[in-house]
Amino acid sequence: MSDQAARPEPVSVHDAVQEYAVRQPGLRVHADQFVALVTSLLDDAGMNYVSVTGRAKSVASFAAKAGRTIDGEQVYTDPLTEITDQIGVRVVTYLHGDVDAVAGLLSDQFSVLDDRDMGRETARQGRFGYSSRHLLVAVDPVKGVPAAYEPLKGRSASVQVRTILQHAWAEFEHDVRYKGTIPEEHVPDLDRRFTLAAGLLELADREFSEIRDTLQATMGGQRLTVDEDDPRISASDLATFLAGQFQDAGWSRTDHYAWISGLLLELGITSLDELSGLLSSIDLEGINARMGYRYPAGAVRRLDDALLAVYGGRYLALHGNAHREAALRTRLEKIRAV
Repeated sequence: MSDQAARPEPVSVHDAVQEYAVRQPGLRVHADQFVALVTSLLDDAGMNYVSVTGRAKSVASFAAKAGRTIDGEQVYTDPLTEITDQIGVRVVTYLHGDVDAVAGLLSDQFSVLDDRDMGRETARQGRFGYSSRHLLVAVDPVKGVPAAYEPLKGRSASVQVRTILQHAWAEFEHDVRYKGTIPEEHVPDLDRRFTLAAGLLELADREFSEIRDTLQATMGGQRLTVDEDDPRISASDLATFLAGQFQDAGWSRTDHYAWISGLLLELGITSLDELSGLLSSIDLEGINARMGYRYPAGAVRRLDDALLAVYGGRYLALHGNAHREAALRTRLEKIRAV
């Protein structure tokens, strides 16, 4: 009796939906800001990923969730507070190990209000099926955020992190189950086939990781060709070179190799021989120690820090670094700290 008395009066679903409809346009803006912030964090860390996307929950989806009942009782007594995925961000990675790395980075940069590994929960039940890491994050009140993201203070976002294969499985399974009518007699066979597909994709994820590890261990010894008509170091040659130079680093995004090749050109470095000579004169281990990477820094990030250590203010002033000068200045202070 006392439990019933302590339970707050449910907020009207109609009122909650009406209020959410008013708030939703602003939430769309905040969703875009969360996507931009997460993307910048991943890029600054030099992590490899496929995509970062986001959305504000639609009014129709919010209404459907707010109206859920169990045994005639509302699941959410205060939908505007209790429905925590009003802003959603999704990070898709290539490999399973990258999922944990991304989750670690988010945990380091945000306050984590909830963290569920759905794949691990499924595995504990002895099954194959839906796999995704779900984190509920908010701006850390102590660490804060760059000024451009100040409007996100007091907001939270539900972040899903999954591999591209896990993403394909989840999207197809959702499409089939929620956008089609499945005859009752076909449900058991459908469940079995989805389970089989999930197991095969988990195996494929492991094989892709093995392929990546094998390539990283062997790429450094390859002979590279030089294009005499292009002064830049090609992105593919740079990727191969850096895999040998930083064998303990992960791969970076494909477009980041081309981007830092442009920075090398601004510095007047147009050949791998020049770059190799420069790196051989640097205390790379000392830089690593001072940076204290808490997540696997990609090869481009490692090169980025090496160039920052050597060129200092000149590197900050490069045209290609104009959009991140403040972040680089903070990293430079860390590199030069005694």
